[in-house]
Amino acid sequence: MSLSEKENEKNNLNENVRKEFEDFKEMFDRFLQERGHSINWSKINLLQDDALIMYGKLPDANENDIKTLLDQLVVIKLNGGLGTSMGCTGPKSIITIKEELTFLDMNVKQIEYLNNKYGTDVPLALMNSFNTDADTQKIMHKYCNVNVTIKMFKQSRFPRICRESLLPIALRIGEENPEGWYPPGHGDIYRSFYNSGLLDTFIKAGKKYMFVSNIDNLGATVDLNILNFLLNNTDKAPEFVMEVTDKTKADTKGGTLIDYEGKLRLLEIAQVPKEHVGEFQALRKFKIFNTNNLWINLAGMKRIVEEKTLHMEIIVNPKTLDNGMNVIQLETAVGAAIKSFDGAMGINVPRTRFLPVKMTSDLLVIMSNMYSYKNGSLVMSPKRPFPSVPLCKLGSHFTKVKDFLHRFATVPDIMELDHLTVSGDVTFGKNVSLKGTVIIIASPGERIDIPDGATLENKIVTGNLRILNH
Repeated sequence: MSLSEKENEKNNLNENVRKEFEDFKEMFDRFLQERGHSINWSKINLLQDDALIMYGKLPDANENDIKTLLDQLVVIKLNGGLGTSMGCTGPKSIITIKEELTFLDMNVKQIEYLNNKYGTDVPLALMNSFNTDADTQKIMHKYCNVNVTIKMFKQSRFPRICRESLLPIALRIGEENPEGWYPPGHGDIYRSFYNSGLLDTFIKAGKKYMFVSNIDNLGATVDLNILNFLLNNTDKAPEFVMEVTDKTKADTKGGTLIDYEGKLRLLEIAQVPKEHVGEFQALRKFKIFNTNNLWINLAGMKRIVEEKTLHMEIIVNPKTLDNGMNVIQLETAVGAAIKSFDGAMGINVPRTRFLPVKMTSDLLVIMSNMYSYKNGSLVMSPKRPFPSVPLCKLGSHFTKVKDFLHRFATVPDIMELDHLTVSGDVTFGKNVSLKGTVIIIASPGERIDIPDGATLENKIVTGNLRILNH
């Protein structure tokens, strides 16, 4: 690298740090001024009829239009998370999940399939955090011969704040100590994408919409009918579409769409006053939740960033560091910007578009015979007697991926499983079949081994024993 190139790199770094500091200062000032809940519960209204459309009412995309539609799309995957919740190190996106493929592999293959089939060039952009950027950069060489243009940009890096003094702790524990810093939530995408220059680059290339989703949501594939609705809408197309789906008892903490003072707004559980949390979590009033699959107009995004009309509620996330220090992180959610866009709306999509892998219990479902892999996407088996996925709860012995894999000789047949709870020291042999409701609980100091070929249907197993086949 020449001296002038090094100087330019240094100047760009300094400029990025300056922008990050300005963004942090703005958020911190708002935090000091906006203490308390930002929601007046009495002002929440049910959604207007035109605020939510059922996916089944969308017209099918015309096969002859698909290349034109895809030529106007950018896919963004939120790649800032680590795999620590499943006992892994490094980016969550590089965990192997099915047929020796990682989350990132599957996302790349899904877009490559579209590019090859329709002769288009849908680019993939990864929003990395400072925690995941270096490790993600290292594996990019494996995609050098793939028919997908992959770009990357980084989230901001904000200082954690001491809960008692409200001072940045990075000054106390050392500037380079990673514990002093955090990525400020996926709501940072608007400014970081703009600051990276990629927003202008894609607009100049003729791109009109970006599809944003979590990289660990394997149901979040490019949907041609939604894209067709956005680009071939005879009325004014919405600048922002949030995919929502019907809430179940497993989704009671998920954010929901509300009508608030005449505008669509994302309501997160952190914003709900304590006396209304039960009402928020009940299925009766708030029947849908946010999948975090979002379709955003690029020109609209550029406008609200430049005109400084972007507004997202601040989420105060308390943490306790390894050294015992109590800190807070000020974060924002990408979906909270819905109120800043013109003509925003929700689309109630099938549950199949929400297939996140947050814990090893989710991994069990994904790795099972319930799903097959095709063109970068997961397809639920037609042999599944009902469309919903089973509710699986695995105890602390299964939390880490390596322990999870050790406890299953092979992944059980769960095609007819409705509910599974496993607690304690439990192992599964080969070719085990689980059906209906199965509860297996090994008491402390005891062990349960499910032998090869066992079939458990509507069974409760406790104690210290092995199940024998008859």
